[in-house]
Amino acid sequence: MHEMSLAVAVVDQVETAARSRGAVGVSSVELDVGELAGVVADALSFCFGLACSGTVVEGAELITRSVPGTARCGPCAGVWAVGMPPRLLCPGCGAAADELVSGRELRIREVRWTDPGAAREEHRQPITEES
Repeated sequence: MHEMSLAVAVVDQVETAARSRGAVGVSSVELDVGELAGVVADALSFCFGLACSGTVVEGAELITRSVPGTARCGPCAGVWAVGMPPRLLCPGCGAAADELVSGRELRIREVRWTDPGAAREEHRQPITEES
């Protein structure tokens, strides 16, 4: 089950960011999950709960946001929702998709940190590439 390795990787990244910010806790983690990423949301949620155990992320809510798969056609520049199973032929001209534009991502969208100065007050701060 690759959802466990994904959950562990997310928790590791959030923990690293929490340490660098001095955060004492995390109340929620929001993920963008592409419909073509091959991730089962319920399995990821279950694994996330296990991966959080004993970390600063323990007790955090996992929020997943589905990102639809879209493709682009080279010849006619059309963009369409590919769906599941993916339709990779352009509905406009019938050519094969030139590129998958979206739908394969698994990205941390936002983390809600618990402020060390106020036990229940929360602050929203996204994790950036620089974190």
